[in-house]
Amino acid sequence: MPRADRSSRLIHRLREDGRASVATLARDLGVTPSTIRRDLARLADDGALVRTYGGAALPAASAAPRRGDPAAEAKRAIAAAAATLVEEGQTIAISSGSTTLALARQLVDRRLTVITNALDVASILLDRDGIELVILGGVVRPRMHSMLGHLAELALRELRADTLFMGIGALDPDRGLMNDSIPEILTDRALRRSARTCVVLADASKFSGVAPAFVFGLKEVDTVVTDAGADPADIVALRARGVRVVVASPAGPSR
Repeated sequence: MPRADRSSRLIHRLREDGRASVATLARDLGVTPSTIRRDLARLADDGALVRTYGGAALPAASAAPRRGDPAAEAKRAIAAAAATLVEEGQTIAISSGSTTLALARQLVDRRLTVITNALDVASILLDRDGIELVILGGVVRPRMHSMLGHLAELALRELRADTLFMGIGALDPDRGLMNDSIPEILTDRALRRSARTCVVLADASKFSGVAPAFVFGLKEVDTVVTDAGADPADIVALRARGVRVVVASPAGPSR
């Protein structure tokens, strides 16, 4: 069955029931679960559905057509570039966010230990043969599906990672890293303390504004992976502060 036909039937199935499991969709469409997972990942990137544990559901505003993320292509390129920084056998931490979710999709066939507070990241890596998955507890942040609070921070005191791969709401060479969720910043800081190094995934739009919650400064950041749309002046400013910058493009990253 062509991919376009499968996608149409997937969306139709979700409109009927609201949500469905990978196993159910694979059976109904007569394809393998791995094919369904790839289809769901593409449709989630386009904003047509949201991933859930073991399946997918329509967005809350499913009655209205939903536009895809205009930065989706840039985020996929950033994720692919960030994946080249991950070494086999490492222990990594992955925070919540759409770009870190794209990174998780790049790592499904790797041999890694992954610590995450993001339920959607966990759903991508769940039951992967080479992945030892550690999911933090805590209070779930609605819509972002991230685990926050005292329980997550307590767990992170007992855990260590080689590298934290972190999504961010806004990044400024002078102001540092910012987020739009004030409750999330303490968990972000705890994730940073658990890791030797920090890689921030930030598409060009993240450099264009500020967010209300200060997370931490650039002295805590080792590498920023961004896309070719980033302002060259921002890249120069980051490098002047000792931050390695990887510029991703569909053709591959430049450093």
